[in-house]
Amino acid sequence: MAFKVKDCVKPGVYADLEEIASSGVPFEKLKNSTVLITGAGGFIGFHLTAALLLRNDKYGDNIRVEALVRNKERAKKKFGELLNRGDLTLCVQDVTKPIDAEPADYVIHAASQASNIQFETDPVGTISANLSGTANVLDFALKSKSKSTLVVSSLKVYGVIYGEKNAISESDNGYIDFTDYKNCYAMGKRASETLAASYHNEYGLRVTLARPSYIYGASSLEDDRVWAQFIANAVRGEDILLKSNGAAKRSFCYVTDTAAALLFILLKGEPVTPYNIANKASDVTIRGFAKKACEVFPEKGMKLAFADPADEKEPEEAPSPLRTVPEILDSSRLLALGWKPGVDLAEGIRRSVRILEEQEKQNS
Repeated sequence: MAFKVKDCVKPGVYADLEEIASSGVPFEKLKNSTVLITGAGGFIGFHLTAALLLRNDKYGDNIRVEALVRNKERAKKKFGELLNRGDLTLCVQDVTKPIDAEPADYVIHAASQASNIQFETDPVGTISANLSGTANVLDFALKSKSKSTLVVSSLKVYGVIYGEKNAISESDNGYIDFTDYKNCYAMGKRASETLAASYHNEYGLRVTLARPSYIYGASSLEDDRVWAQFIANAVRGEDILLKSNGAAKRSFCYVTDTAAALLFILLKGEPVTPYNIANKASDVTIRGFAKKACEVFPEKGMKLAFADPADEKEPEEAPSPLRTVPEILDSSRLLALGWKPGVDLAEGIRRSVRILEEQEKQNS
């Protein structure tokens, strides 16, 4: 096939895509099928799209991908020559409008604004992608008689949980102030899960639910998320300055492991049963992530510094029923499906930096 994935992406990106395409996902279920992916121009959406195309290149799976994107020019830049392939169709529209695409056997709804800046400046657009957007996706899946639909939710649905436990399971449910516009993302994701359950109950539509932890990788140097800023610092060889003590602990999962997990849930997950996606080997504090970014590249001579010298001391925490449970996800349910994460934090940071360095070299 002309315009093979290997010839259209940088070596680092290709290695990641190859890892997804050769994972333990039951890809045989996707052979000779059509897959619609919303948010295909986004970070996780691109990896899913390109990995399925790579399956066609390497294994002849004959998967046709319909990539729904909102911005045509950005998608052209993202996919490049891959858009010349016959197995990829670009669907340019806002997911909040009824979906205009050919029927699909499988549907992955990954379209959503996920930046704090967007929550602040465009809360209506953020919640709409998860309300009317999810409804449009489910209507499309119903009309298509899709075999399975995946709604990509978020760890933010848990809200704030208090207690002595150290990890969050799918049955936990915390507090969210639903009158605060800044919770447009979290509440939108909660509503999207309820919509999924409603379509399953009323129409018998098979819908699965994923709750990813913090997905990281080679996003972009302009990404405002804290982990992305640390990776950008490493690309530039800059010291990392923390404006807090960085004590917040979170679950992180590299993009390849997350993409494989989403496909596992789409194909093997129980309907309207949420699955946490997290790599236990990458549960770390913010300062721990920053430290690791400095340690992975000793030749860059990076140092971790604190805006307030008092924050340099390692924080100590005593279990208390009044404390906030950290954003650590228990992924036991997903592991039972056969998914296994393979990229630890150090390796994930190393890959992210190398991929961005490749891109910077190309642009210079």
